[in-house]
Amino acid sequence: MRTVEEITTTIRTGLGEIPCDLKLKNVRLVNVFSREIYPTDIYVKGKRIVSIEPGIELQAEETIDCHGQFACPGLIDAHMHFETTMLSPEALSNIIVPNGTLTICADLMEIANVAGEAGLKAMVGNMENLPMRLLLEVPSRVPTAPGLETTGAILGPKEVREIMGWPEAISLGELDPSKILFVKSEYIQKIAETLAKRKIVNGHAIGRMGQELNVYASSGIFDDHETVRVEEMIARLRVGMKVFIREGSTERNLDALVKGALRNHCNLDNICFCTDDKHPNEIAEEGHINYNVRRSQELGMEAVDALRIATVNAAKHFRLEDEFGSVTPGRLADILIVPSLEEMKPSKVFFEGRLVAEEGKMVKKTEVPSYPEWIKDTVHLKNPITAASFRVASRKKSGETTVRVIDMIDRQIINKLLIHTLPVKDGFIERDVENDVLKLAVVERYGKTGGVGVGFVRGFRLASGALAFSTSHDHHNIVSIGVDDTSMAAAVNELARIHGGCSVAKDGKVIASMPLVLGGLMSDKDADVVMKEIEEMNRKAASLGCPMQAPFMALSFISLPTVPELGLTDMGLIDVLNHKLIPVEIED
Repeated sequence: MRTVEEITTTIRTGLGEIPCDLKLKNVRLVNVFSREIYPTDIYVKGKRIVSIEPGIELQAEETIDCHGQFACPGLIDAHMHFETTMLSPEALSNIIVPNGTLTICADLMEIANVAGEAGLKAMVGNMENLPMRLLLEVPSRVPTAPGLETTGAILGPKEVREIMGWPEAISLGELDPSKILFVKSEYIQKIAETLAKRKIVNGHAIGRMGQELNVYASSGIFDDHETVRVEEMIARLRVGMKVFIREGSTERNLDALVKGALRNHCNLDNICFCTDDKHPNEIAEEGHINYNVRRSQELGMEAVDALRIATVNAAKHFRLEDEFGSVTPGRLADILIVPSLEEMKPSKVFFEGRLVAEEGKMVKKTEVPSYPEWIKDTVHLKNPITAASFRVASRKKSGETTVRVIDMIDRQIINKLLIHTLPVKDGFIERDVENDVLKLAVVERYGKTGGVGVGFVRGFRLASGALAFSTSHDHHNIVSIGVDDTSMAAAVNELARIHGGCSVAKDGKVIASMPLVLGGLMSDKDADVVMKEIEEMNRKAASLGCPMQAPFMALSFISLPTVPELGLTDMGLIDVLNHKLIPVEIED
């Protein structure tokens, strides 16, 4: 918030009574309010922009000649979970800030499900030292599927109310439709208290249309980042919801939705960009929100409109456009100097008036601090895991039986229900490796119940071995997929040994593992180290036959109990739309 002193200083600087700290000379300003691009100079005092008026001369302590390059606002990720980057916020800043992202709106439901309010405090404790802005979408559903999963912590209305009072809290995090359509009073209370504070409620309306969508929107839900089809986007805009076009590692929605928005002449003021979940390797290779801006132009969108979606639209949505989202007087000086709008690779990045990145590199690398030891010890198996832990009993002794299978959809997190016939041997249901129907398991990792939920999945195309990951949305128990039970057991036990992470096993032996000690979700290492480790894990997964670009990201989502049609938790197979446990085997 602006103080009297800061406002007074800004005014006096603009009047010429006090020298500016910085002059960005000879820029072509991309004005996202007026939709213009024009030559001018930009003057900055402290953290704030003083003037963008062409032709005026104010005294400045430092002048940087930008030689006609474009000046754009810092980019905003309207919804993301930094835990799924496998990086701490400090390490993440080192790869997204050079790409121009200076504000992330983060729903920290992942660490909250593992470690509750204490986990949130550990993650935001160093934010004042970050070269970017971390804003909190307060986790609304911890657990996500009450009664259907085991989590490490619970955030009830009392805890959410307290966290919503934190200065970095800007919204109530994503609420899935089951919380509204089943009229669950705990969540209705959270919505009412958030709206009373004039803050936003984020949505998660995947698959909902028609009257269900109208009921969902009527509760006070303001946006949705789960839009996959153009018809869904238009339906959400019609009921007054903002659409966050998502482009993550496994959720590639940008091409279809941008094309649809342009083809249907949608009002772009009601669209924002987000990544939701994007691995650092993809960020390093193609960019972050700047990729969305660049790709949207390639699809036919005007540069100014793509930048508005990436900046001021999100700021307005969260009712923070008075602070950032544009290069205009009084706003915080989040400024990108960009040689080409089409390429959208900043040559200089200023955060609150400070030069923080230049030519794709940080001016000063953000160091990962020492996190508390307790957050590095969150993976505890109550019972020993063996090959027998993954047996799926059948009513039959032998022959064949019909089962429900989670059928993956390429490059999406949604899935379909597949009815498939599998062999039965000695009273247990077997895989069908030839047709890519493999076992999927979720192992409770908080030392509470020892539960193991086992089902079947199609889409990973493993030919041998097993994968395991301690990031399994949103409960974050250990999820494993495998061609044989012995390898699955080895992969899961390895994660208990290293306090969380991802592992690959073959012929019952671990061939690679990667520790993620912060809550079993994130590494405490630098981004460069983590990216190399991820590349090696992906190579090992590929050696088992998996062709996916981001196999562990796909593994983390495939069991999600709030994304249609099926999910899997430590308690068993979930019918997502009806929010209930269902048997794997179908009765004759």
